[in-house]
Amino acid sequence: MNNPKRMVILGAGESGTGAALLAKQKGFDVFLSDSGEIKEKYKTELQNHQIEFEMGQHSEAKIMTADEVIKSPGIPDTLALIKKIKAKNIPVINEIEFAGRYTDAKKIGVTGTNGKTTTTLLIYHMLKKAGFNVGLGGNVGVSFARQVAQENFEYYVLELSSFQLDGMFEFKTDIAILCNITPDHLDRYEYQLENYIASKFRIIQNQTENDVFIYCADDALTMKHLNSISIKAKKIPFSIQQIVEEGAYKENNQINIKINNQEFNMYINELALVGQHNTYNSMAAAIVGQLYNLRKETIRESLQDFENVEHRLEFVAKVGSIEFINDSKATNVNSAWYALECADAPLIWIAGGQDKGNDYSLLKPLVREKVKFIVCLGKDNRKIHEAFMNDVDMIINTTSAKEAVQVAYRFATKGDKVLLSPACASFDLFENYEDRGRQFKKAVRDL
Repeated sequence: MNNPKRMVILGAGESGTGAALLAKQKGFDVFLSDSGEIKEKYKTELQNHQIEFEMGQHSEAKIMTADEVIKSPGIPDTLALIKKIKAKNIPVINEIEFAGRYTDAKKIGVTGTNGKTTTTLLIYHMLKKAGFNVGLGGNVGVSFARQVAQENFEYYVLELSSFQLDGMFEFKTDIAILCNITPDHLDRYEYQLENYIASKFRIIQNQTENDVFIYCADDALTMKHLNSISIKAKKIPFSIQQIVEEGAYKENNQINIKINNQEFNMYINELALVGQHNTYNSMAAAIVGQLYNLRKETIRESLQDFENVEHRLEFVAKVGSIEFINDSKATNVNSAWYALECADAPLIWIAGGQDKGNDYSLLKPLVREKVKFIVCLGKDNRKIHEAFMNDVDMIINTTSAKEAVQVAYRFATKGDKVLLSPACASFDLFENYEDRGRQFKKAVRDL
């Protein structure tokens, strides 16, 4: 293809900087613009590669000279600048779409409201163990574009958020995995669930009959949409509620994988990751292993020795007899449901933050059954008070991780667990969920 003469990149995080490096390598005239501060390490890289950039502003005159714009997933389409760019018929894509033009590697894409990070890392762990020349990117790790510029991987495992999928048009996954769909980020989708569902299903766009789509047959929203559209790829389901002819299913406390007349099974209590949601994640990863004809021992070992990601049901410490769990990555109601469902002790639940149009009714039965009291960690906690005031003995407001931890510890009794699983975004008090989780862990260690 002929390169557009000028590539403008909006956002100078890992994604934007990686895109700038690849664009420069491919001969584009590159200009990068970030309305905020650019981290020192990225500034140095841009300078070393003689890439023009600005920070603290968006210079419209320069941006509007673009032949194509690569936009950070964090920048909403509703931004006035983006509307102006599109009104001028300048294509707006993202880093994944751009990088996909320059690699022939096999691409495994993973999306879903919950579980996508764990599933992505589990597949990557499995393929690495099997000796594959594989890269990890997308919404996790090093940017895909940077790796296409600097590495020569034959496979990529990519975690793809709905925001990333929205900026992808010609990109194609060889294997697409949809973990589940529950309402999330509705503030970015005009509060229309159908818009969010359509965004998730973009992971199968451009797939052919030679590709594979792996999905959860127990997920109501997935199945409702699946049955209303035409899919060219081979469909492979996973389920813990029903036996499937080809795919993965649970039977007699085992997961069973049947692919291409080959069968693999493993007891659920042998899996490294506990909880129903992680059984699903392990099934999806095992299907990929079977599709690539990995040795059964490799699949088994990968599912046994995998270590979970930071901020996802992460054990922090035991202080006295009180256990602290960091689940800061639970930024929506469904993710918090999984954390509460896994818990096996009286809970003090730290929840709250920036609400995304949450419906807390799903959590009420678990809260009544397991939660002693709630510590709110956020600026506006009204919805949590309204949702659970009749379900727990006490709800306390706090505005810092340190305060939340100290309050939880003060009221905890022997054998309790303190669970940070916010069900909300972090941006009211923290930079991101990682910052929230790390401040929580520091506060626990400072007790």
